[in-house]
Amino acid sequence: MKALISVSDKTGIVEFAQSLSRCGVQLISTGGTAQLLRAQGLSVQEVADLTGFPEMLDGRVKTLHPAVHGGLLARRDMPAHMQALKTHGIEAIDILVVNLYPFEATVAAPDCSLEDAIENIDIGGPAMVRSAAKNWKDVAVVTDASQYALVISELQQHNAVSELTRFQLAVSAFNRISQYDGAISDYLSSLDLASGQRSIFPDQANGRFIKLQDLRYGENPHQLAAVYRDTHPAPGSLVTAKQLQGKELSYNNIADADAAWECVKSFDTPACVIVKHANPCGVALAEDALTAYRKAYQTDPTSAFGGIIAFNCPIDLPTAQALGQQFVEVLMAPSFTGEALELLQAKANVRVLQIALPPGGDDAWSQGHNVIDVKRIGSGLLMQTADNHQLQQQDMQVVTQLSPSPEQLRDLLFAWKVAKFVKSNAIVFAGNAMTLGVGAGQMSRLDSARMAGIKAGHANLTLKGSVVASDAFFPFRDGLDVVVDAGAVCVIQPGGSVRDAEVIAAADERGVAMVFTGVRHFRH
Repeated sequence: MKALISVSDKTGIVEFAQSLSRCGVQLISTGGTAQLLRAQGLSVQEVADLTGFPEMLDGRVKTLHPAVHGGLLARRDMPAHMQALKTHGIEAIDILVVNLYPFEATVAAPDCSLEDAIENIDIGGPAMVRSAAKNWKDVAVVTDASQYALVISELQQHNAVSELTRFQLAVSAFNRISQYDGAISDYLSSLDLASGQRSIFPDQANGRFIKLQDLRYGENPHQLAAVYRDTHPAPGSLVTAKQLQGKELSYNNIADADAAWECVKSFDTPACVIVKHANPCGVALAEDALTAYRKAYQTDPTSAFGGIIAFNCPIDLPTAQALGQQFVEVLMAPSFTGEALELLQAKANVRVLQIALPPGGDDAWSQGHNVIDVKRIGSGLLMQTADNHQLQQQDMQVVTQLSPSPEQLRDLLFAWKVAKFVKSNAIVFAGNAMTLGVGAGQMSRLDSARMAGIKAGHANLTLKGSVVASDAFFPFRDGLDVVVDAGAVCVIQPGGSVRDAEVIAAADERGVAMVFTGVRHFRH
């Protein structure tokens, strides 16, 4: 049995090659890999000795040879193939171990040049992988270090790699080639050769996602569904969650959980977000998880029933006891105490997810956010940069005679952050670092404002002295009048309407403060 090894990432390759050798597998390798294995005392045949042709063009050509591809592609069940190998003095290769030049990592560097990118496009590696994967019935193709242990285990037990494993390895190999080629296409399609600049949106978009699981059904029982993750998911994103207990997540559970998690992780202090049908129905900040939960729940107890609840801080026993008093579909947090988990286990139907918070950083990916958002339309896609704008206090412009107090300013910033995650048209009343009324998804901004007031009334919350955030500008003064009539004393909105002067004058007339942000947060 022969194995050809040619790897760029040499993690674990020495131990793997040693195990192959102990299983009686003869090793063939290329330049740097061969040197490494020989230095560890392994007997290795150089590919150049196998082909009778030296490496050339700085290593660009070394495995593109019939002695390699014939050994990989020959079908053992076809006498004509085996006779051809014998006629040309070619020996069959049973195992191929290849990982590719690090193209994705190379082009991810902000200072990557076109020359660097081109030199990191692997040619011989993908060609060998395709040959071996095509002939999976006879050849095991290993493209990732995570596969080493399985291959060795089967060789040790059966002196062969099983047909099922060979097929799975081949599928993984073709998936890897697809990802690799897609990354090359994305990079080159995004490049303006004249200027050397890259576009955010390439001429051809190649989505690359890995299925996590099939789902019971989609938004409705007659729809099929599955959930996928990015090939390189952002740390702290929902797809990195570990489910600790509860039933299988549904399509709607996942969509709502993502809305809750994206909102709650945007706060730096202990926060609780309750989501129903993709909209926050209660959000609050506090000094601890329990207080934040009680404040968030108070906003809209009716909608909180059967809701999705997310925390950005650990869940302790008192918080778990309070949560146990209501029906919860999904509960998310960075961690849980042992006592809290033990109590939650009594609620077997509650889906409990543990998600590490993102590490933070200057870029959206390190903050756990999407860089690009995609929406499916008929036979096409809408793509946009994700709405990752973070409003700073110094960006806010007071446009009225009256200015907000420091406490009101903090509540305005809080309400503005919540409004970003509410479906448009969005109106959010807030006070004391909690939502008091949320109006979402109405066709009229007036109706959203009225709905937010109705919600507050149902929860027996007063809006007197509250602040209000609107995700887009007030086109007329009537929307402002509605929220002020409800009790608001401060308003935050983007501004930008042709009637801004009229709305500002109305705010001064009503004796309320108003702040412009210059940023709109539509969410459809």
